[in-house]
Amino acid sequence: MSSDRLTLAEHDQLLVEAAQRARRYIQELADRPVAPAPESVADLTALDTALPQHSVDPQTVLAQLDEIGSPATMASAGPRYFGFVTGGTHPSGLAAAWLASAWDQNAALSAMSPVAATLDGVAVRWIADLLGLPAGCGGGFVTGATMANTTALACARDRVLAEAGWDVYAQGLVGAPPIKVYVGAEAHTTIAKALGLVGLGRDRAEVLPVDDQGRIRATDLPSLEARPTIVCLQAGNVNTGASDPFVPLIEWARTTSQPCWVHIDGAFGLWAAAAPERRHLVAGSEGADSWATDAHKWLNVGYDSGVVLVRDPAHLQASMGATASYLPNVAGQRQPMQYTPQSSQRARGVEAWAVLATLGREGVAQLVEGCCQLATRMAGRLTEAGIEVVNDVELNQVLVRLGADPEAAVDRLQTGGVCWAGTSERDGELVLRVSVSNWSTTSEDIDVAAESIVAAIRA
Repeated sequence: MSSDRLTLAEHDQLLVEAAQRARRYIQELADRPVAPAPESVADLTALDTALPQHSVDPQTVLAQLDEIGSPATMASAGPRYFGFVTGGTHPSGLAAAWLASAWDQNAALSAMSPVAATLDGVAVRWIADLLGLPAGCGGGFVTGATMANTTALACARDRVLAEAGWDVYAQGLVGAPPIKVYVGAEAHTTIAKALGLVGLGRDRAEVLPVDDQGRIRATDLPSLEARPTIVCLQAGNVNTGASDPFVPLIEWARTTSQPCWVHIDGAFGLWAAAAPERRHLVAGSEGADSWATDAHKWLNVGYDSGVVLVRDPAHLQASMGATASYLPNVAGQRQPMQYTPQSSQRARGVEAWAVLATLGREGVAQLVEGCCQLATRMAGRLTEAGIEVVNDVELNQVLVRLGADPEAAVDRLQTGGVCWAGTSERDGELVLRVSVSNWSTTSEDIDVAAESIVAAIRA
């Protein structure tokens, strides 16, 4: 097979082989060790070579990629990976991603891809509806919650300054009225990163005290200063899964006479709104002005896929929009690039649309509720074995005390291959952080993983 110019038959043969290798990987996923063996990681040096001088047969390259690369992957798409709130790609999402890759669409403009632009808009609308957000809000797909938070906070910055009489689009931030930012003491690190990226400073925000689960305390709140204000709240603490009390905090934010914007970082926690049994955990979240979430977490689409949502999409377009003589602007047609920082962009909405169309409202609710119940099951199994769970398991997060030698316990667990969970710090102590967010995880997976955790701690 020539690598310079494939015939249609050779192209087809290559795709068939790629599909066969991908299918085999998926079929073996649940039974393979979750973490790769050290020798498999070491073998990756075979891929780290000088750039080939001449073309190589693409089937040879594919074989290398599979035979050397596949054994060195984390089985993060499998049912016993509990690290970093990572969802495993739902079959519908994976199939749609394969088809979308074949389409190779640039989703920036409807003129570039009518189907990508259409599905982008539909998927955003469906997600906003599932999360109980106000009708008419809009948004777009970005790489993840970091860019979703950055996009929303750029919009917040621009809007509160506009209401204060400053044209940030034309004048930038030099000489602009100062903006007061409030965050919780356990705000996710991406909020600090986003504040730095939009020029508001990583360390200038006033930090609000939190309770033992990481929720902002809604008592003894400071008086709001007489200047433009941005309040950053959280749905789903990265450690405990707890959400801020949105109703009183948003009421407090609205007491200022100055321009004010409330943003909610809800990378995974906002999805509690999609499950009737968990909706109360994010009550009042619809009162914010913007929201950030991920589709590659609880919706279980492939990486990368974040979502930014804004109550008034015109504000988002004002901050993110771009004009040029060669860019079409057809009335009534959605142009995805006008809602996000990137112009060229892959068609993330295709995968999200496919998973949502497959699951429907009830299916998404069952996915979220099922993961929460499995997290409760994990906590119960560990508690029964005498292992201490240090958080209130309300959502999908379980924090586990690791005993006398936490580093050794973590090493035993992560190299054991049965399951994989990461660590965090709680009250100055290293703890295990178990995040249940995969569509394929079963009760049996939880029981096997719990036994592995207990054994690693007791060894």
